[in-house]
Amino acid sequence: MIELKSVSKGYDGHSVLRDINLTIPTGRFVVLVGGSGAGKTTLLKTINALIQPDRGTVSIDGVATHAIEPHALRRSIGYVFQDVGLFPHMTVAQNIGITPQLLGIDDAEIAERVEGLLKLVALPAGLALRLPSQLSGGQRQRVAVARALAAAPRIVLMDEPFGALDPVSRGKLADDYRTLHRHLGLTSVLVTHDVTEAVLLADRIVVLADGEIVADGVPGALLQGHEDPRVNALFDAPRRQERRIREVAGA
Repeated sequence: MIELKSVSKGYDGHSVLRDINLTIPTGRFVVLVGGSGAGKTTLLKTINALIQPDRGTVSIDGVATHAIEPHALRRSIGYVFQDVGLFPHMTVAQNIGITPQLLGIDDAEIAERVEGLLKLVALPAGLALRLPSQLSGGQRQRVAVARALAAAPRIVLMDEPFGALDPVSRGKLADDYRTLHRHLGLTSVLVTHDVTEAVLLADRIVVLADGEIVADGVPGALLQGHEDPRVNALFDAPRRQERRIREVAGA
């Protein structure tokens, strides 16, 4: 579904991505982790051409993204931001319906799609006429997920989508999105600083450091240890949390 070949990107002489090679098959849930400045968000944005690489190619279903009109590419890929990015002057229904409207879908079908998506992301239909400012943080982020799904994309990109939420809302929304991912057969790529979240959500975790992929594997294998100390340092936190929980439960 997604393939990056020898992708590199730099700013002002500083390399942000270095010769990235990554293939993500259809239906996988891949999480990108790494420290600040590792290149996670830059890599994510190369997939929908918000950032153009200096070298290398990015392909979706075997078609290079530089050969696809940018607006067409981005309308076919859902994108969820940490800061939500809802239009403040539009209602929930208008926010969710904006991309289908741009695609020329008729009003009746958009209304039906909005109703279905609100139900899908576990929001009451009565919120459709509210403005984003009238919603809680968790509700706004659920609307952002609904908007990302409104054009029925096969790929959804998520950049720290749950980071600003309280722990209960964060965990619930993450679990609900994982269910949506399976139910809709999506290919999902998520960026997070929270390695525990990555372990709980991902089919596969890709670890970046200094613009390079330093580990790529299933969560269980990475938790067992890795030859790169930077990878071990990242996965030490969930290991410590697991040990502490066992100690507390045993006590």
